[in-house]
Amino acid sequence: MAAKDVTFSRYMKQKSYAHGLSAYQLLGETIGENLRNTCNTYPGHDALVCVQQNYRATYSQFFEQVTTVAKALLAMNIEKGDRVGLWSPNRYEWVLVQYATARIGAIMVNINPAYRTSELAYVLGQSGVSVLISALTFKGSDYKKMIGEARGLCENLREVIFLDKDWEHFLSHAENISDAQLEAVEQSLQFDDPINIQYTSGTTGFPKGVTLSHYNLLNNGYFIGKRLHYTEEDKVCIPVPFYHCFGMVIGNLCCTTHGACMVIPCESFEPLKVLEAVEKERCTSLYGVPTMFIAELQLPEFDRFDLSSLRTGVMAGSPCPVEVMKKVQSLMHMKDVQICYGMTETSPVSTQTLADTPFEKQVGTVGVVQDHLEIKIIDPETGAVADRNTAGEFCTRGYSIMLGYWNNPKATNEAIDASRWMHTGDLATMDDEGYVNIVGRIKDMILRGGENIYPREIEEFLYTHEAIADVQVIGVPSEKYGEEVMAWVKLKAGKTVSEQELLDFCSSQIAYYKVPRYWKFVEGFPMTVTGKIRKVEMRETAIEELGLHDVAKIRTS
Repeated sequence: MAAKDVTFSRYMKQKSYAHGLSAYQLLGETIGENLRNTCNTYPGHDALVCVQQNYRATYSQFFEQVTTVAKALLAMNIEKGDRVGLWSPNRYEWVLVQYATARIGAIMVNINPAYRTSELAYVLGQSGVSVLISALTFKGSDYKKMIGEARGLCENLREVIFLDKDWEHFLSHAENISDAQLEAVEQSLQFDDPINIQYTSGTTGFPKGVTLSHYNLLNNGYFIGKRLHYTEEDKVCIPVPFYHCFGMVIGNLCCTTHGACMVIPCESFEPLKVLEAVEKERCTSLYGVPTMFIAELQLPEFDRFDLSSLRTGVMAGSPCPVEVMKKVQSLMHMKDVQICYGMTETSPVSTQTLADTPFEKQVGTVGVVQDHLEIKIIDPETGAVADRNTAGEFCTRGYSIMLGYWNNPKATNEAIDASRWMHTGDLATMDDEGYVNIVGRIKDMILRGGENIYPREIEEFLYTHEAIADVQVIGVPSEKYGEEVMAWVKLKAGKTVSEQELLDFCSSQIAYYKVPRYWKFVEGFPMTVTGKIRKVEMRETAIEELGLHDVAKIRTS
């Protein structure tokens, strides 16, 4: 029977799926092996500079110091798979411990510097930390006192090393371990071994311990650096916290996989010290969340700094306002600044913008799929892959997906489906060229009278008002509409604007149901240490101040 020509009577729409082709192979090696290769290739190049500690090391010196820390840990009977906690702001010792634990197969547990006693006790107990390396104090918090209070709840914790008191004595133990002993341990490691536990913010319930391997972290850092075109000539200013993936992966591992220099400007973010470090060290790249760049740009002394050495950087952690990106590119000379998007569970980066994409894509999206990864956007209700330019849940699959949540298989199975897709909970769209735009969180989406409202859209519009420095939009309970829109507004220094003026500004520009019903003028927003806005806390505050408790109860009953 002769074959017949078939003519399709309808157009099959392109689906929101993409995979990342690459000219480079995945790295099948441990973090220690990769570091050794980099140090052998660039022994005399600067590896790490810590401005506030007056510390500087070449790659050769850095490797030697990491070796000493690794041996000291072995001398304390730390074995492969043991958990070593690290509770400290950004210091050069933090970086040494990061690479030393990787070289001996210990699992480093990152502890949020903002934790209080109950949070510390939970993380130490849940992960089973046996040795804790800690600062003595930070921002008024007495770490030593809190550790004493938490210790009784952590049965595995047997040793605490305080950086400001015990560090040199701790290092002295290294002489008890030979090069051959360390080498034997390193030879026993595999790149799929777990190497790091990072606890999620935990806006509801207890935080979950994201467990990541050498393979997860090393490759993500490597491919981020490829897109940033890093070489041994780059110096990267890293003011974001190391305890988070932004600092230790996009920051440290991105540098060491390419021979670039890590620059620590300060223990925690201070805009003046960041710009001082960029100028002093002639940094070529600068990192931050949007609120950090906003703070730097608004410094009264901003114009006196020579930032001409900058060419690139990364803005991530939360949606990046278009207007802020424009100023970063022009006033800070970061023409090739890129946006990275992802989450701790994905090591973290899943999409990234490119240096040579059109301006509107560079500032208006979170880029395209990273090398060797897959992404898709699905209908949250049905799980079906959405058409292009249609909002849905962002999912990703590939080498970057975490091993799981530490000792929490139930939560792991809820996040990663049977086909190994990580469900992020983020609402996104994918355009016809594969560029992704994050329009909000599924939980943040406002449902007003049957209309789906994405806070990001309203925020971007309000950023264009000349008096507004920063703005965050949330949904609050409404008996009539289910939810109403509320905007928290931070004004620029010296600027004033009334609620009515903002209403007038919105009325002829955006749909009526998107215009905020409530306005709150603030000096800042509740946020995590990494700069992520805590919209859950904002909503709770709004309900309290607006007297909406009864409506909220009706909505959640």
